[in-house]
Amino acid sequence: VQLVESGGGLAQAGGSLRLSCAASGIIGSMNNMAWYRQAAGKQRELVAVIRRFGTTNYADSVKGRFTISRDNARNTVYLQMNSLKPEDTAAYYCNGDIASNNYWGQGTQVTVSE
Repeated sequence: VQLVESGGGLAQAGGSLRLSCAASGIIGSMNNMAWYRQAAGKQRELVAVIRRFGTTNYADSVKGRFTISRDNARNTVYLQMNSLKPEDTAAYYCNGDIASNNYWGQGTQVTVSE
């Protein structure tokens, strides 16, 4: 199983980016899927999680600005990020519970300028 993130890049404050996480090599279902982020010099933190049947939770810092969603038919999870702030700058990682194992993607960098 591989998780491959895409969609990161440079954005201005107030702008938007959409991250994608495509899972390949799956036999079985994606269960809980999540996005984490890690800023330079800081610990990795949970940004958002979406469970198999669609319930979601968000970090307080992103509530109302970020939306996590999933397309089970495409084995893909998305993170729509709106109203970006410089403090959202970090490497963003996809994480997934798939067929009783836990997997991480390689990360995608998001940089938000003033």
